[in-house]
Amino acid sequence: MTADAIGRPTSSPDDRHWMRQAIELAERGWGRVHPNPLVGAVVVQGDAVVGEGWHAEYGAAHAEAAALAAAGDCARGATLYVSLEPCNHHGKQPPCVDAILAAGIARVVIASRDPNPVASGGLERLQAKGVRVDVGVEEAEERFLNARFHHAHSSSDRAWVAVKLAVSMDGCIADAAGSSRWLSGDAARGWVHHLRAGFGGVGVGAHTAITDDALLTVRGDVTPRVAPMRVLFDRSGRLTGSEGIFHDGSGVPLLVVVGAEAAPERTTRLVDAGAMLLVAETLGEALTAIRLAGVDSLLVEGGGRLAGALLEAELVDRIYQVQCPLWLGDGVRAWQGLGQPAITTARRWRVNRYSMLSSEGDALLVLEP
Repeated sequence: MTADAIGRPTSSPDDRHWMRQAIELAERGWGRVHPNPLVGAVVVQGDAVVGEGWHAEYGAAHAEAAALAAAGDCARGATLYVSLEPCNHHGKQPPCVDAILAAGIARVVIASRDPNPVASGGLERLQAKGVRVDVGVEEAEERFLNARFHHAHSSSDRAWVAVKLAVSMDGCIADAAGSSRWLSGDAARGWVHHLRAGFGGVGVGAHTAITDDALLTVRGDVTPRVAPMRVLFDRSGRLTGSEGIFHDGSGVPLLVVVGAEAAPERTTRLVDAGAMLLVAETLGEALTAIRLAGVDSLLVEGGGRLAGALLEAELVDRIYQVQCPLWLGDGVRAWQGLGQPAITTARRWRVNRYSMLSSEGDALLVLEP
């Protein structure tokens, strides 16, 4: 790879290997570092790792500083692999560029540029000081991990949206009686709580909130630094304020999005029950209002009507579909209201990830447009 300019080089197998390791380390900060990005770093001397680190807590050491501290004197002349451009400003921590220069790193390999203009500029400063800089190695993997962060620093004014559904083999999210407990197994449900921890909000439609008695809190292996807000979509004002989510004692903020047609006496009860009320005429307006209320990313967990409406409006950025090994016949469909498109005009998304969640047979498909 050339070092004459900061560009997008053709990476070597070794570079890709070490960068994937840095990105895996970055994942360890899931739910704990927002609004900062997830970042991991690996210091390599020859063909050996001499230091590694990740941004573990908001306000704590950045990944580069942690990795360099672990490497000590072995960092001199080494290569630093870091998943995001090192910061070049004083925030809660000093600039990572200063630490890199002080450690004597000879080469820095980065997956992605930092989209935050306040923190960017580190690559140019490193190169000006004689450090070899290469960028773009495993960039797609880094952007997948930090999609929330990259979206927050884009021109979009709405929340970043992912839809998560547990779906039967024949495309249902509940049986004919409306019961969805439980399509997926224990391991898959535990994974969902881990997933929630990395979002600014978790939302469902009013029907799902009522029938599933959904609480939308995070209970699992990660305690998020800031609990995701709960968001209920209730266009016509079906909720009464007596549902369990209004009285669970969690202290987690609750937003209810209603349409203008919702009866005032009903919406007043929701506010009296502790909810913040947002009025929106379209889902696009709702997602903009949600963003303004402090939710930069939203995990929508149902139901089928809401999921279908978001997809139809082209407001879904990612789908997490848990495929469950059972058939429900005339059950509740997963994606409703999409009409009857022909094969030639139907939406076709790409499968970005596929994995087995457990020995119970639940499989995870992650799809993006």
